[in-house]
Amino acid sequence: MMTPPVLASAMVLAALVLALAIVLAAIAYARSRGMLDQPGQRRSHSIPTPRGGGIGVVIAVLATSPWALLLFAPAWPWQLAVAFALATVLVAAIGWWDDHHSLPVLPRLGVQLGACLLFGSTLAFEGTSWLWLPLLVLGGAWSINLHNFMDGIDGLLAQQGLFVAVGLAVLAGGAGQVALAVSAACLAAAALGFWCYNRPRAAIFMGDVGSGTLGFLLFAFTVLLWRVDPGLLWPAAILSSSFVTDATLTLLSRFLKGRRWYAPHREHLYQWLVRSGMSHAGGDTCYLAWNLLIAAPLAWLSWFCPGWGWTICAVAYLIAGAAWMLARRYCLWRIQHKARHVRT
Repeated sequence: MMTPPVLASAMVLAALVLALAIVLAAIAYARSRGMLDQPGQRRSHSIPTPRGGGIGVVIAVLATSPWALLLFAPAWPWQLAVAFALATVLVAAIGWWDDHHSLPVLPRLGVQLGACLLFGSTLAFEGTSWLWLPLLVLGGAWSINLHNFMDGIDGLLAQQGLFVAVGLAVLAGGAGQVALAVSAACLAAAALGFWCYNRPRAAIFMGDVGSGTLGFLLFAFTVLLWRVDPGLLWPAAILSSSFVTDATLTLLSRFLKGRRWYAPHREHLYQWLVRSGMSHAGGDTCYLAWNLLIAAPLAWLSWFCPGWGWTICAVAYLIAGAAWMLARRYCLWRIQHKARHVRT
């Protein structure tokens, strides 16, 4: 019988290998089915690229993470592990369908809300107050769509999923929740496996099957961490600050301008960076720099000083908002400067 450290290492390695193998198969499948994202005015890539590679992340996580919640101490209730897996399947299935045949907003949103309701209701049956259920459902649906919106340049979403999942695993391990730490580490390994094919220049895109499911998984692990210790919500939220800030402020800006917030566009900060002349790798580096130089230290500080957790989280988001506005203005200046230079 394997010892817990050996079993944990084997499960994380299995998630990595599964993701690598399945994403490679997904490239061939997407090409055979004509599932190619074509370049366009509202897209940031220049050549037709297969989509749907996120199925590798989904299968790798389903094969490992729910089992980790059950096999390691302290184990989670089997009902919760099953609800976690079923909700993941629901979100992935509607995304997979949408990757093959574009769906209207309402059916997609309905399935996503249903998946979050299933997960939240199970948490409530396991002891969480039912008063939290509406917030859990809305928060889960927002995370699913937020990560879908932020999947627009090579490597960015996989990089973010890897960073946040590793951070959540560290927080869970520090809280003594080995089962949750291993489960989150399996997600990190799966994200790394996909990133190997998605880094600039991408051989395949994640597609809705992956982006929405990754958003749900990060939300679910954050909620489970909150269940372990409510104070851990603040460092966990800081880890996601770059994506949450960019998506929220971009969509709020579009809403205030009277535009359809859900329509395809190129107004997220990462899109402005590329439009201003930066490469996809350069855009990824900007978000990675925020994560490593700002988010990670502030998350650690919030964890180390739990009495100040919410305050540090608020400061992190204020800094992120200011950085978002300054970076957008800089990108706009660069675009205008380039246009004047071309005219002259």
